[in-house]
Amino acid sequence: MLKLKRVYEKYDVTDGKRVLVDRLWPRGVRKNSPNVELWLKEIAPTDELRKWFNHEPSRWESFKKKYMRELEENPAVDKLLEIMASTDPVTLVYSASDTEHNNAVVLYEYIRMKLKGPSE
Repeated sequence: MLKLKRVYEKYDVTDGKRVLVDRLWPRGVRKNSPNVELWLKEIAPTDELRKWFNHEPSRWESFKKKYMRELEENPAVDKLLEIMASTDPVTLVYSASDTEHNNAVVLYEYIRMKLKGPSE
């Protein structure tokens, strides 16, 4: 099972393994916090794409397409899938205050599509 949650939300045992999917470490979160078990920063959008998007909802659709193209060639996706195969559940955590327009939302959607496969 794959879940999605802000890193600032309190850790819950039902979260399973919490994987931070942001390129930058979240403000106010200690490195040894139970809110992050693994930091997979290489799965985040490139700095160039992240800075271009700048959390502007008007760029959301373009950002989604560009980030999904990046994910197609990103070996960190395979690493996340391996983690998911050995741990259940996995919760993707992110720091953005906009819970609808951020890279974790795109990654969540991408992984779910990838798990369904081409025939479903």
